[in-house]
Amino acid sequence: MSASGSQAAAALARDEPVEDPRAIEETSRIEAERATGEDDPTAAKGVNGETLSDEDQLLVEQLKQRDAEVRAHEQAHVSAGGGHITSGPSYSYQSGPDGRRYAIGGEVGIDTSMKAGDPDGNLAKSRAIIRAAMAPAEPSSQDVRVAASARAMESQALQEIRELQVKEYEQVMSTTGSTDRSPTSTGATTAQTASTAENGEAGSESAAPQNPGVSSGQARLAQRIAALFSAPVETGLSQLA
Repeated sequence: MSASGSQAAAALARDEPVEDPRAIEETSRIEAERATGEDDPTAAKGVNGETLSDEDQLLVEQLKQRDAEVRAHEQAHVSAGGGHITSGPSYSYQSGPDGRRYAIGGEVGIDTSMKAGDPDGNLAKSRAIIRAAMAPAEPSSQDVRVAASARAMESQALQEIRELQVKEYEQVMSTTGSTDRSPTSTGATTAQTASTAENGEAGSESAAPQNPGVSSGQARLAQRIAALFSAPVETGLSQLA
């Protein structure tokens, strides 16, 4: 007879109630599960150390997901902004039922100033700002506003670049025109030489000014300028959210 059977027989002899061995086993199993749950360091617990309710556990999971999304969002700004980033991510937090703080919002500082007399640099900078603002998978409304402002900077820089190109073109045309209008250095023409001989005048007369028209180099330059103005105008922080 087993030990448990002997104990049951003795209890019957003393006229004592006998517990069902299956009930004892189930009770032991439940107590073991409770002990395991209390000792599990990964089990979600509240600030008072008690296990969280299902509702609180769901809220914690949502806060964890939001925290990861916010940090990835701000890191995308930093990675795309490069040297124009003026400050790293700063976050706003919310405490969860488990007592931990989770990031629910953030921002990154970026330099949006323009340098006078440097349209090429301003153009490159405005486009870098646009890339930084729109880098996250889901740009915020603040990100969209920053990108729109940078596109205005881009448009202004392009306009300044074109104005400089026009001035350079006019200077080239002016210099080339002055060269074409200068007297030739080959002396008098045959007709002028004959006239000088008949009149008995010494020396030679200056040749008549020549105006052969626009040179092929001028024509090519004019075509390039015309193509520049026929191209469509491209349109293109503060804080990135």
